[in-house]
Amino acid sequence: MHVAAPGGMVVRLRGKPHRFSFDCYFSGDSFMTSKRMVARAAVTVLLGLAGVGAAQAQETVLKFSHFLPPNSNFQKNFLEPWCEKIGKESAGKLKCQIYPALQLGGTPAQLADQVKNGVSDIVWTSPSYSTGRFPRTEALELPFTLPPGGMAGSRAMWEFYEKYGKDDFKDFKVLTIFSASNVVLSTASKPILSAADFKGIKLRSPSRFAALFLTALGGTPVNMPVAQVTEGVSKGVIDGAMAPWEVLPSTKIDEVVKYHMEGQANQPGFTQTPMAVLMNTKKFDSLPPDLKSVIDKNSGLFMAEWLGRIWDEGNDAARKSLAARGNKVLTIKNEDYAAIKKATASVEEDWIKQASAKGLDGKKLAAEAHAIGAKYMPK
Repeated sequence: MHVAAPGGMVVRLRGKPHRFSFDCYFSGDSFMTSKRMVARAAVTVLLGLAGVGAAQAQETVLKFSHFLPPNSNFQKNFLEPWCEKIGKESAGKLKCQIYPALQLGGTPAQLADQVKNGVSDIVWTSPSYSTGRFPRTEALELPFTLPPGGMAGSRAMWEFYEKYGKDDFKDFKVLTIFSASNVVLSTASKPILSAADFKGIKLRSPSRFAALFLTALGGTPVNMPVAQVTEGVSKGVIDGAMAPWEVLPSTKIDEVVKYHMEGQANQPGFTQTPMAVLMNTKKFDSLPPDLKSVIDKNSGLFMAEWLGRIWDEGNDAARKSLAARGNKVLTIKNEDYAAIKKATASVEEDWIKQASAKGLDGKKLAAEAHAIGAKYMPK
């Protein structure tokens, strides 16, 4: 590297970092070989390098890990724009290094420990992947509790977290809690339109409460990653899946099923899965105040609503895609919806007992989850 120095001298810097040698060339009449001139040139070069190093040191790279592929709705429509936004608002001091599809190893259930232990700085995961670890938050998964939409469900989940869920997340800096929206019943060979239709049917279940919901109706839940559902249906291992609209086209589930069932738009969904964006506490605490402010400004309800919106947009796009394929979207009649709700009431009753046995006021938590859900229910 050549660097201009005082007195018309050009200094060529050679060598590895922290081990330098100098070759000096003089221009014009500045044919001086004094040691002082060389020393001044060396100082000029090193100060310049120090300035570059200081600028680089101001950058904070946030390792962000999640479990879906890089072309997922989450990464393309939220994570990448979010990273760009915090980068711009921090004048380039905050940058993201994204690790999709569990590139740092582990399973979706282990993401919470990865961010807690500093393997990742930020993760996207679900509290429902770790049974019993986030007991208060489980109230959000109870059947027929929250509105079916992503935006409405996310607002309800964030409000519940702020009032009742913070003790569940003492080990984390919570950036947001949001809803993956209501699960839809998708099947290959026959529709599910009544409580009796659940008997003997095998469906992929996304969470413990979805599994309990299905079991209470006489069905068989199958614990299977969503990426394996298409093959499972094709081979007859399962009859279909419980999953949000948004994931059906991206995982090609819509290519192997024909029917999709849900309740009315103004009725609570069958069940929802709370999602969480969590940050390592030490990493956040190590940031200077201005960078903390950027993170906080782009977290909380703001982030929950952003994610809820893109989930709703993904759901709408999925519906159109399914209709274009000729799949049938069916709404369960009110009397059958009521019968399904009644048949699964034991799921909430049992959870209240379990939560109370842990020293929590399960009855209150369930009631508050219902009340908050009703607040955001479409009219």
